[in-house]
Amino acid sequence: MEQVWENHKMTLIAIFGAILVAMAFIIVVPEDKQAVIIQTGKPVSIVNRYQPDTAFGETGAGIWYRIPLIQSVQYIDRRVQNLDMEPQQILSNDQQRLQVDAYARFRIIDPVEMVESAGTEENVKTQLSPILSSVIRQELGRLPFAALINTERSAAMANIRTALDRQARQYGAQIIDVRIKRADLPDGAPLDAAFTRMQTDRQEEAATIRARGQRNAQFIRADAEAEAANTYATAYGKDPEFYDFYRAMESYRRTFENGEAESSVILSPDNEYLRQFRGRR
Repeated sequence: MEQVWENHKMTLIAIFGAILVAMAFIIVVPEDKQAVIIQTGKPVSIVNRYQPDTAFGETGAGIWYRIPLIQSVQYIDRRVQNLDMEPQQILSNDQQRLQVDAYARFRIIDPVEMVESAGTEENVKTQLSPILSSVIRQELGRLPFAALINTERSAAMANIRTALDRQARQYGAQIIDVRIKRADLPDGAPLDAAFTRMQTDRQEEAATIRARGQRNAQFIRADAEAEAANTYATAYGKDPEFYDFYRAMESYRRTFENGEAESSVILSPDNEYLRQFRGRR
């Protein structure tokens, strides 16, 4: 071994030095990172830039090069990142103080813009966090508390996402989604008062629906009775004797049908009420 070293010492040193030089030139960019090559403080190229609908293995990740001592490399995440908002109180349109906790999800789509405007991903989050709070405060301040628990909430979240995305583009970021984790009234008297008011509103709404249903039922019943009367009148015009017989039978049924208590009715055979039992004469 010593003889090999003595005979090829210069060659081995040259090979080792070449490897060190190659390692200084070569960089490895993983699939989940974007690499921005910076020269004299300015981005000059991007490796593995995020492109929508590009499959893994076709993004440009892998081995790349840079000029050592002149160029530096900054790695930026290509994946979706979370932006948490500090919980805060927001005054709704109906003067309710809400405890709101929300978050947004974003992705860096323009790493050069991000490096030039914010520098790092943490600075992007620092810049976007107060913007998220401000946009949520403005949008939810236009809505009553009840709107946060019905379909109006999705429209409000879409408006918040659009407004925040417009601000995020100046930092090279794209807002993918904004969600409210919690929107509650503070514990104590405000919560109890809101519950009582909501309960009263639901009771009034139920009473209105019942009144409307009763009114519609009266209209339907009146129409049905009018139609029945018209049918009876038509039948009476075609066969007055049969109509008279039918009405008498209905009267007998209602008068003599068994009820809960037993009773007796005594009438003279010549009573006009019983004329249908005497047959037609």
